[in-house]
Amino acid sequence: MNAATSTPVTIELEPADNQRLANLCGPFDEHLRLIEKRLGVDIHSRGNLFAIEGDVDATRAARRLLRKLFRQTEREVLTPALVNLSLQASGLDDAADDLTEVSIRTRRGLIRARGPNQRRYLERIARDDINFGVGPAGTGKTFLAVACAVDALESDRVQRIVLVRPAVEAGERLGFLPGDLSQKVDPYLRPLYDALYEMMGFEQVGRLIERNVIEVAPLAYMRGRTLSDAYVILDEAQNTTPEQMKMFLTRIGFGSKAVITGDLTQIDLPPKSLSGLKQAIGLLRDVEGVSQTFFDARDVVRHPIVRRIVEAYEKASENQPPDPNHYAR
Repeated sequence: MNAATSTPVTIELEPADNQRLANLCGPFDEHLRLIEKRLGVDIHSRGNLFAIEGDVDATRAARRLLRKLFRQTEREVLTPALVNLSLQASGLDDAADDLTEVSIRTRRGLIRARGPNQRRYLERIARDDINFGVGPAGTGKTFLAVACAVDALESDRVQRIVLVRPAVEAGERLGFLPGDLSQKVDPYLRPLYDALYEMMGFEQVGRLIERNVIEVAPLAYMRGRTLSDAYVILDEAQNTTPEQMKMFLTRIGFGSKAVITGDLTQIDLPPKSLSGLKQAIGLLRDVEGVSQTFFDARDVVRHPIVRRIVEAYEKASENQPPDPNHYAR
């Protein structure tokens, strides 16, 4: 340890349950090694006593994390994936932001926010009529938006869910796919279906779609409609034109809530076309009832390699000439 390290901190976890302690540490202390690597600390355990050595902020974060994970062992079996997700919430840059959980309860289980940005995202969705969730893949933007929609439907705060995506190909050609426009776009809506299936079950989702309680549609079908008492999610919004975005936002009726998600690094519009999402987050930044949550690589909750990939692309983009139309954080 270097001169910047602190005196080792010792914590005692109660009750001294050997099964829960083994769950916390993982096979061959795998979970402890993950925490050490991420936070840059050394952890030594003897029974229910844990000594943590590192700099002050890192040991503080590790201590909070061990206590939080030990509480979880009372109700679930920890895995490296769960430990990694908890580590996302304990980054040193957010050390002052405690690991307080914000969760959504659906009939299929509890969905927890992972990290301060996801917590802010859920709080803003609950508070405001329109919320923009902008950031890279794997940050939970769409999944959490769908979870909020399912919770609102199951608690009777809305009468239906409307899930929307623009029909823009990422290099593919819709014209060669069989079926009408709705059927052509269906594969592009698969992430929305998958989230619904996980939260409500395949059969329940199917019944609700048949009754039009859940509607999954391309953005082109929204023109001329007014959506009242509905939870509306526009996914992949970076591929809307300014005209389409304005059209979508003006569909919102009484008793409705809208969440718009997108990733400005994955725009599939023709070259030199302005993204409706990029324009909207600039124009609506100070509009009452509209909030914006921005995610980055630190918020990725998929496999750790996804975070490293996103960071590599972000680093590469920093070396390119600045985009004058880029949104402000």
